[in-house]
Amino acid sequence: MIQHRIAQYIEKEKLFYLNDKVLVALSGGADSVALLRLLLSMGYTCEATHCNFHLRDKESDRDEAFVRQLCHEAEVPLHTVHFDTIQYAADKHISIEMAARELRYEWFETLRKQRGAAVIAVAHHKDDSVETVLLNLIRGTGINGLLGIRPKNGNIVRPLLCLSRDEIITYLQRMNQDYVTDSTNLLDDYTRNKIRLNLLPLMQEINPSVKESIIRTTNYLNDTATLYNKGIEEARTRVLTSEGIRIEALLQEPVPGAILFELLHPLGFNAAQIESIQQSLDGQPGKVFIGKGWKVIKDRELLLIEEDIKEEEAKPPFRLVTEVYDYTPEFIIPKDKKTACFDADKMDAAWCIRKWKQGDVFIPFGMIGKKRVSDYLTDRKFSLSDKKKQWVLCCGERIAWLIGERTDNRFKVSDNTKRVMIIRISPKDIN
Repeated sequence: MIQHRIAQYIEKEKLFYLNDKVLVALSGGADSVALLRLLLSMGYTCEATHCNFHLRDKESDRDEAFVRQLCHEAEVPLHTVHFDTIQYAADKHISIEMAARELRYEWFETLRKQRGAAVIAVAHHKDDSVETVLLNLIRGTGINGLLGIRPKNGNIVRPLLCLSRDEIITYLQRMNQDYVTDSTNLLDDYTRNKIRLNLLPLMQEINPSVKESIIRTTNYLNDTATLYNKGIEEARTRVLTSEGIRIEALLQEPVPGAILFELLHPLGFNAAQIESIQQSLDGQPGKVFIGKGWKVIKDRELLLIEEDIKEEEAKPPFRLVTEVYDYTPEFIIPKDKKTACFDADKMDAAWCIRKWKQGDVFIPFGMIGKKRVSDYLTDRKFSLSDKKKQWVLCCGERIAWLIGERTDNRFKVSDNTKRVMIIRISPKDIN
């Protein structure tokens, strides 16, 4: 009996308990309808949630109407939400699929807390897990990507992973339960649908039980992954610092490539990029690799890992406080690098604070000739990471201060100075 198999699976995977309230993600499709019906028939207290993403015109409203009617007949509380998914995806610069995923799971967790539910049950089944393995394999993945969909991830549980799509359809047909069909699932425009409609049928011609074979393989890999992940975590503590990855320590590991993959792949770096990063370990510093929101910079001793913030979006992690005084011979110029002193009358143009850039020059205090900022920072033995964090205070087109480092000689206090300007980095805003 199908309910008995589900009960055994829930108990085996410790997904939730009989007295728990379960929030069911109800799309109206066959799998989610079966999930709700099965849990209700087994005596669980359920509430349903439905997300209308407004991606399929009238179909989206049709699905919501169906879900409302189903929950009304089953006397199940229903919570609905509407999203402007396309606008969200545009604002976040992500795909529609990723936008829908972020929106729904954030909503699920908010609602779970509000309703006092123990878990959110979603209707992924065995076929979804097989498709996920093949999708990850096609895109390139590590060992964890070959495990398929996990039964539990935080408060998200998947009680139907022990059932196939065919078994779910048969169950609904036997009880004469209607459901809705997403027309996009019948098209092969999306990669997952191509796997479902084209690749898997071809594989089944070679091996009719290929789905079961893939599931068995993922189960075998689970124990392997446990040992693998334990080793990766131990290696992480040996090679990782607050700034990035220690190159020498990484190269001493038995499998530096695998460790590098597990550290960088979650940050949006693909397999080809990670291979290039590994090949750069013996090379000259300065090479930059860009992932999805992160970047890796090859320095002398470190692979620096930083968020990829666009320069125009960057904001200084401090604020400057300015004071102006009449200059007297008794005035002593502070030696603190967080404080700069200028002849106030020489600071006669508009100010701006920005990151330094290639080609910038200034006249370091105490010198006569110009010096490139890049050369100055190199002479000071700044790491690549520290170089990228250097801000400058400009007076018009001229650099007046490498903030926190050195002022420009053209703005110095002299015997002819009448007013002195003191600019301090505000201590409370320093990172």
